[in-house]
Amino acid sequence: MTGLIVHEWLEAMGGAERVVDAWAAEFADAPFVVPWDDRPDRWAPGREQQAWLARTPLRRHKALSMPFLLSWWRHLPVSADPDWMLCGSHLFAHHARLRGRDVPKYVYTYSPARYIWSPEIDERGSSAAARALAAPLQRIDRRRAQEAVKVAAVSRHIAERVERCWGRESTVIHPPVDVRSYPGSDGELTDDELAAVMALPRDFVLGASRFVPYKRLDVAIAAGAAADLPVVLAGSGPDRARLAALAEKQARRVTFIDRPSDAMLRALYRRALVYVFAPVEDFGIMPVEAMAAGTPVVGNAVGGATETVVAGITGALLHGVDAHALREAVDAAARCAPDACRARAAEFDGAAFGTRVREWMGV
Repeated sequence: MTGLIVHEWLEAMGGAERVVDAWAAEFADAPFVVPWDDRPDRWAPGREQQAWLARTPLRRHKALSMPFLLSWWRHLPVSADPDWMLCGSHLFAHHARLRGRDVPKYVYTYSPARYIWSPEIDERGSSAAARALAAPLQRIDRRRAQEAVKVAAVSRHIAERVERCWGRESTVIHPPVDVRSYPGSDGELTDDELAAVMALPRDFVLGASRFVPYKRLDVAIAAGAAADLPVVLAGSGPDRARLAALAEKQARRVTFIDRPSDAMLRALYRRALVYVFAPVEDFGIMPVEAMAAGTPVVGNAVGGATETVVAGITGALLHGVDAHALREAVDAAARCAPDACRARAAEFDGAAFGTRVREWMGV
């Protein structure tokens, strides 16, 4: 059987991109369709088709592109004649439909669109325009979610949201985490990376993710201040300036590592005293990576981190972000044993992810 894989826009790297890489390996003959891809050399030429949006400035303005995406997904201009379609969705990709053909559709969701269903955890849905559009978009989204033959969710937390928002039952299939590549060694680093790592303080609080507000990297800065520890923030994104301004207010040192390579991120995990992960996340691959490196995690007591972090064993779960709660959480996490963290991470080894998705689809 031949298939087609469709997915929301792809960034250079991230959790969703690791899912896509696993699908590419498992379904080696299946072409991809995406609105745009920020890493054009991801696969061999001809395997991926991008939307007309990829050739416009709209690819850099996701909110403005949403009305066009809503229509584009319903009329995919694909010449292939697949037996099935696998959709990776966190916005509208599960709306996908081939022009003039009815193809069995399987939806793997990171979350029903937070912009329209959960604006309380994603400020991008809090504008007046977004609030006005939420109700009609919810009706469309829920109706089109019924088209899927099956739905899978990245966590129990998201499975509950899928049932609440879409009225669909779903199978939990955790996204792939390459725990076997941890802890790694400094031999992976370039000379410049090694010099940067060696210049870091001995004990520090690590925050690492895309620099966007809902990732709550401000909490990592606050945790360092509360625990009287330096902070390292690794990543990139539009929230960089705000985070830098917050860092300047702290008496303790805050170091930024821009666009860390995979090897650099592994080195940061290994050296951090704790990794702080404060968002209400769908699943959270990075906490599992940190634990795989032997580093305990301070996570949110709501969301996907509750399914991976074991309080008192592999880290601590935050019920508040005041200075007292942060200090206690950092102290509690720092007492957790590296071996316990590694053992917990091994439970989420993604080596069998592609097989699990194939078995779930039955193809």
